[in-house]
Amino acid sequence: MPPLNLGNQPPTTPLDAEQAWRATAGRASDTVFFFDFDGTLAPVDDDPTAVQLAPKVLAAIEALAPLVRRVAIVSARPVEFLRDHLGGLAGVDLYGLYGLEHSHSGGETVTEPAALPWVPTMRELADLARAELPAGALVEFKRLSVALHWRTAPQLGAIVQEWGQAQAVRLGLRVQAGRMVLEIKPPVDRDKGMVIGEVVRDAGGAWYFGDDALRHQGFRGAARPRRCGPGVPRGLRGRGQPGDRPRGRRGRRHDDRLPRRPRRLPHRGGPPPQL
Repeated sequence: MPPLNLGNQPPTTPLDAEQAWRATAGRASDTVFFFDFDGTLAPVDDDPTAVQLAPKVLAAIEALAPLVRRVAIVSARPVEFLRDHLGGLAGVDLYGLYGLEHSHSGGETVTEPAALPWVPTMRELADLARAELPAGALVEFKRLSVALHWRTAPQLGAIVQEWGQAQAVRLGLRVQAGRMVLEIKPPVDRDKGMVIGEVVRDAGGAWYFGDDALRHQGFRGAARPRRCGPGVPRGLRGRGQPGDRPRGRRGRRHDDRLPRRPRRLPHRGGPPPQL
């Protein structure tokens, strides 16, 4: 089956769910699956250190990994956090801190060399944030970045963002806005889209699943290579920012073209398992 996306442009007519899964099943062994962590594999929690995987996620990924080219988790979380929560799944690649760290199939964690000199700066910034930001703001030190959360105190959003932006300018750092969080990170050219673009460069297809504003980096990376088909339809996305689109039943955002999971993928050496 030839690629469905030729060049950098998406199909003029989006695939429906059945077409997308059929195309994926036809080239499963050459397709890469990317998943964000927060809001995709695990529900978002007011306390970012307390999140837990959604039920049956580990079993589903474990069943999927042998059937496809690669499964990768691409997250703003550190690799060690991902490894602890995913239980050392075999055959799954972990990309943490927007790609500043990675670990392939349970191997050692490798850090982007250009980011390492910024670790002391990030530690000092986290200490300063805890001392200067008002109670209710949560400071999360990630070694190579600092996340400033105001999920439990939305009235502090403007104050936290202004403080974070000012510190980034003062220290020569970059900021990444998320859902009720501002991430401050080193001035290193690395993001989710770059990671995904590298991984799918010679793949036959790719799916990316993410739920927040950073999903657009993932979609851009998945759509970049010429041979990446079925790729990711531009309209394919999870629950996003308020106002992104109408809500579905029970208040959940959804895309009617996207089934919750692939029903069958070809299995090497036997009948296809039910996922």
